[in-house]
Amino acid sequence: MRWKLPVTQKETITCYDDLGNSKTHGLEQRYVSPTTGVCRKLVVQAVTPSSKFEVRISSHTDQASKIAIWLLSNSPIRGWIIFKWLALWLWFTLKLFWSVLWLLAQLFAPIDLADDSGEDTEVYNTGYYKPYIRGFQGQLWAARSPKEHSSRIIEEGEVDTPTHTLYPRLLIIRDPIRNEWIRCTDRDVIIRTKFIAISYRAVDAYTRGPDQEKDKAQFKEEVRAAVLGQRYDAYWLDLECIGETPAEKNLDLYCMADVYRGADMTLIMLGKSAVGENECWKGWGERVWTMPEALLTSRLCYKFRDREAVTPLSLFELANLAYTNYSLEQAIINAYSGKDPLERLERLTRLKTAIWQRRTAALAPGVAPPPPKLDMIGEKSVTSGAYKAERVYALMGFFEHRIKPNRSEDELRALVRLSMANDNDRIAERMVSMLPSTITKTACWYSDDDIYLANLWDILPEIQVAGVTENGALVVDGCRTAAIRWKDFPEVAFVTTDSLRRTIIGFIPYLSWPTLIIGLGILMTSRVGGIALIVIGLVLLVCSPRLFVFSQSGRVVNAQPWLIGVKGVVSITEVERHLYGGARGHFPRMYFTPSGSQFSIPERSTERGGSVKQYDDAKLADSGPDAGHIYTLIDTYSSTMYYFRAERPPTVCIFAGREGGLGRFVLCSERCNINELHKESVLRMPTEISQKMELNGWVALG
Repeated sequence: MRWKLPVTQKETITCYDDLGNSKTHGLEQRYVSPTTGVCRKLVVQAVTPSSKFEVRISSHTDQASKIAIWLLSNSPIRGWIIFKWLALWLWFTLKLFWSVLWLLAQLFAPIDLADDSGEDTEVYNTGYYKPYIRGFQGQLWAARSPKEHSSRIIEEGEVDTPTHTLYPRLLIIRDPIRNEWIRCTDRDVIIRTKFIAISYRAVDAYTRGPDQEKDKAQFKEEVRAAVLGQRYDAYWLDLECIGETPAEKNLDLYCMADVYRGADMTLIMLGKSAVGENECWKGWGERVWTMPEALLTSRLCYKFRDREAVTPLSLFELANLAYTNYSLEQAIINAYSGKDPLERLERLTRLKTAIWQRRTAALAPGVAPPPPKLDMIGEKSVTSGAYKAERVYALMGFFEHRIKPNRSEDELRALVRLSMANDNDRIAERMVSMLPSTITKTACWYSDDDIYLANLWDILPEIQVAGVTENGALVVDGCRTAAIRWKDFPEVAFVTTDSLRRTIIGFIPYLSWPTLIIGLGILMTSRVGGIALIVIGLVLLVCSPRLFVFSQSGRVVNAQPWLIGVKGVVSITEVERHLYGGARGHFPRMYFTPSGSQFSIPERSTERGGSVKQYDDAKLADSGPDAGHIYTLIDTYSSTMYYFRAERPPTVCIFAGREGGLGRFVLCSERCNINELHKESVLRMPTEISQKMELNGWVALG
């Protein structure tokens, strides 16, 4: 009898490169190599490695610089350190000797030292960051251009809907001859008829149960009596005017804004005042559609069901009675009253915020709302459990160009379509550059707030949305991207300020060995001259570490652009040592950002700069209980360091927009199996570094 050992099946995923070649690998985090385009395991250097994919911090800095700095930083007379000091000094002098031999070999027999291993070993300045070389693959669910294929299902009647209908599809009109109310769909009659639009809350109109139909009939009679009392013979009430077929409902929802724009007056039917006037107003004001109903109409009035009086109402009175978020809604009221007009984007942004706060406002950003309750508009409302993107459709009435309602789309995809239809607003593009307090696992481009306290209209986008995918990811064009290096610190090619003195002094250490060898060579023929040269050579060897360090000092005026990441909080001194081999006293070449990240603290002096206190704050936050990890990002081109919080190490940096005199750079991790990037954080970095990033094709963010 054979015994079989249990086999554990390792879970794997499959991804595809730009050529369509498949690759199967585990669930570990991956990245696309900027040199080969191959999907690889991400190895992260960390202050304190805690997994098999994390390693200790290492660097490829010139070894001679590191040894010279150590020799100058440590005294050889401190106990037994003299043996280590002498050993390193001898090793440093041998490296100088090897440099002389290599120079002679290159002069007489040039050696090709090109590296074909595909690793990032270049030590020259290319002038550009390492690129991200993977583009979006697949089809769009909805595209900006009509020439692009979209997989979105077009519902019945959607294609033939005009941009603005300007009149309702159906009205309830009183026939004076027969003295009865009829449903009218005749366009010629509707466009010549003045009517009242009715706004109400379902719970104020009827109670669900066996008497529901009786309550509805009673409510309709009260509405008709109020309409006649205002000397009108027509009205629009969703209980009676919303269609039955999907095509009719789509059209009714699409032209909802036109109903209130075209009405001579909007009558707000409130509940019974006996239960409390404030409660009636508050309940009505919490509805999603209260904003378009109140703001798009030319005239407002209201009526309590247990009172006969129909009272005129101004927008200012409405704001005081029905709206609780006074500062936000008062600004909107002022704009639509002509008292204090807002710029278009600011007005639309405030409207979006106000609508999003109603009824379904408790939802997390980026999460599609559940089917709304029936008291949003009415039982036969087009939004009663049929449309997920209710809030977007309520908002779109304020835009010049609207989108066709679709039951299959959620709130996020509808918002993208609305943004693409109104390109001058570019809402989705601006949201990409914002860093919300909470980043969702999906559709991470979406943002309702910004930790840098910027408004949507403060951001000037540098990208354009080409479309949205089935997953709700944005496909953006015009991205300037750069890869972030995590495995170690590379050797950075850099140029310091010109100095004849440093150039001459830097050449002297390389003369030590030739002087010493020549002295030994002529010792037999000229004893005095040989001894003098030997002494000079030894003195130069002893002084060579200090001379070498001085030759390498000076302000860095140009460096090879690199974005380098470290998990954990690294001090500015340690970063300088890993990049340039020196301590801060010898190489003051890195600086903290004054306003680039959520941990930034500006200096309160006459010179703009970042305070060193942010290092302590980041260290304290790294040991705190908050979600995510603290990472350090080093930019060699601008010599700036950033501390930021993220769930996973970001491997791609995208220049997405500008705000407040700085660029907005989105840090993303890669999800190769679905060909998408996921926003991990956003940093405010110097705009000019974007010119050192290469343009990319379509990139899916989400």
